[in-house]
Amino acid sequence: MSKSVLLIIGGGIAAYKSLELIRTLKKVGIGTRVIMTKASEHFVTPLSVASLSGEKVFTDLFSLTDETEMGHIELSRSTDLVVVAPATADLMAKMAQGLANDLASTALLATDKPVLLAPAMNVRMWHHAATQRNIETLTKDGIHFVGPNPGEMACGEFGLGRMAEPAEIAAAIEKLLYSDARPLSGKHVLITAGPTREPIDPVRFISNHSSGKQGYALAEQAERMGAKVTLVSGPVSLPTPPGVTKVDVETADQMLAACEAVHAPDLVICAAAVADWKVANPATQKLKKNDKAEAPALSFAANPDILKTLSNLKSGRAKLVVGFAAETVNVIANAQEKLKRKGCDLIIANNVSEGVFGADKNAVHVISKDGVENWPQASKVDVARRILELCAGRLK
Repeated sequence: MSKSVLLIIGGGIAAYKSLELIRTLKKVGIGTRVIMTKASEHFVTPLSVASLSGEKVFTDLFSLTDETEMGHIELSRSTDLVVVAPATADLMAKMAQGLANDLASTALLATDKPVLLAPAMNVRMWHHAATQRNIETLTKDGIHFVGPNPGEMACGEFGLGRMAEPAEIAAAIEKLLYSDARPLSGKHVLITAGPTREPIDPVRFISNHSSGKQGYALAEQAERMGAKVTLVSGPVSLPTPPGVTKVDVETADQMLAACEAVHAPDLVICAAAVADWKVANPATQKLKKNDKAEAPALSFAANPDILKTLSNLKSGRAKLVVGFAAETVNVIANAQEKLKRKGCDLIIANNVSEGVFGADKNAVHVISKDGVENWPQASKVDVARRILELCAGRLK
């Protein structure tokens, strides 16, 4: 059954982030109904909020039409979670004291649902004794918090008080909404993602077109399913998913070392596109073109086989090891052969000649000893979620 939140937008410059939060929640199937304070309308408009949420925006406690259609009591209770973003010092003070003099504070006092606050205010306001007393009271009342984060303020000061980013808030929302449906809770998941870069000289390298999108989607979804996630990533231009521990590497040797340093994961997913070969003796200085423009002769050596190594550990092997097979021809046959050769439990195969690298969608074949499952094309987020659901079932 789909979930919904009641989002209360407080009056602060961080209110603009609420628009991206609504978009993020919509992408994962969480509906949003919105209450805006009068102060918030100085920063975002009800029209923009309504356009993104697809719902009427509520602003006035004493609107007889709204009270007939959706009274403030029903509004505060016909939801799964109440979220305040940004939660200003004023709104938090009202909550701590039980005040109810506008629609937002009245709804907060009337709700019987969990409440999540994303505070946003000047660093001095955050550290003020009155605010800290209010936070202590609200915490004792069972109110949940996400953020604030340190950073530069709109006023030019630096410190704790920036509202958490929309992705962080969305992740916190999902944790609260699906706390009873987190199949990877208590599991440690190791995921590799992105390409590797093997140096030719200090300015050139061998690599591939992997964007890291599928691996990062796996890391984000694993964290949302309750797992502790370690993401070992080659060079990509993607933000680290909230709650995920990321280890940056460049070469295959570095990636293997980072994976071996992770103690006894429950699940390993090798989604990285690791270079099969490296230059045996990379130059320490930039290779210069000579007058004849002759290409330098390069000798290659095999890179370590990360998937095979992690699949055949004598001690500390994960309960489930999953590899990826990026193929251009004979996709299923090549993936079946790879499954036998590597010693892993599953292979996720795809045809990378069909524009998969850098794309937002993927069509995969799941190869196991039991046979082949052909999954239709879907977003990489949906593919990641389905892979992890399959893995969670096998880990039981």
